Amino acid sequence: MVSARATAAAVRDPELPVVTIEELGILRDVTERDGRVTVTITPTYSGCPAMDVIRADITAALHADGYRDVEVATSLAEPWTTDWITPAGQAKLQRAGIAPPAKKTVLTLTVRCPRCGSPDTQELSRFGATACKALWRCRACREPFERVKAI
Repeated sequence: MVSARATAAAVRDPELPVVTIEELGILRDVTERDGRVTVTITPTYSGCPAMDVIRADITAALHADGYRDVEVATSLAEPWTTDWITPAGQAKLQRAGIAPPAKKTVLTLTVRCPRCGSPDTQELSRFGATACKALWRCRACREPFERVKAI
């Protein structure tokens, strides 16, 4: 049997399926006690509509691996931040053409195009396909791209 942690960590984010919930930084804890698995997750923002899907996907994955008694809890204490996206997650977003956010400790003067690397970009809309992304365009290669909003 695969560990409950490994199973939960492998669940993909439904809005950013190139990354797992662990790489996105929303997987907070996995505990096993007396046959019960409790997975704690933190939404990227309160009211995130993907949380119901993530809960169902975690439960289904754990059931498929033989875990019968599963609880998925939500923790809002310490709110999620884009700084929790792992380096592997940042790289996967970049490869998928989604500009990852800069760490909050870095002064961001521009957003680099995830396709060609040019800093000559502009925000087209603060709102992208999902609430956690914005729509940008590269002036150099002329390609549109999404960017995960820094929180």
